[in-house]
Amino acid sequence: MKVELRPFVPEDLEALVELMNGADRRYLSDRLPSPYTREDAIQWMRLIQKQEEDGKGIFRAVWAEGCLAGNFSVERKEDIYRLDGELGYLVGRSFWGRGIATLAVGQICREAFEALELERITAMVYAPNIPSRRVLEKNRFSLEGTIRRGAVKEGSIYDVCIYGLLRREAAE
Repeated sequence: MKVELRPFVPEDLEALVELMNGADRRYLSDRLPSPYTREDAIQWMRLIQKQEEDGKGIFRAVWAEGCLAGNFSVERKEDIYRLDGELGYLVGRSFWGRGIATLAVGQICREAFEALELERITAMVYAPNIPSRRVLEKNRFSLEGTIRRGAVKEGSIYDVCIYGLLRREAAE
């Protein structure tokens, strides 16, 4: 299957709204509006365009089989953590288990190391989100620690696993 990562464009608006409204929210941030409206998508696209222009992140639409299959990003951290970027991603349910996330994580990390001149990329994952943890491990991320009872989602408290990938490890 061909997987394409590319910057979001205005023509992606409706597909983005559909993707976000169909997302499995169990392990996503609460900052993702629900329902996700066209106005939410417009505001987000404006924000990411500015972030990219300012060198603060890379945001990519992931297309497979002619559909928007996912949303992937690496956002540069600030201050003394400015050589670290935080990876975030989601894949639409109909594309789960097909290797799309594994391919897309590898591609966006390579791009982010170069474009943002990062030394490391960090990913934080709820401990029970085994598929997401496997995606990171297949891309050479190392489990660096666990924040015990570090996140609350829909009344449940979760441990959060911290994964890291160094520039030199990604190049090996």
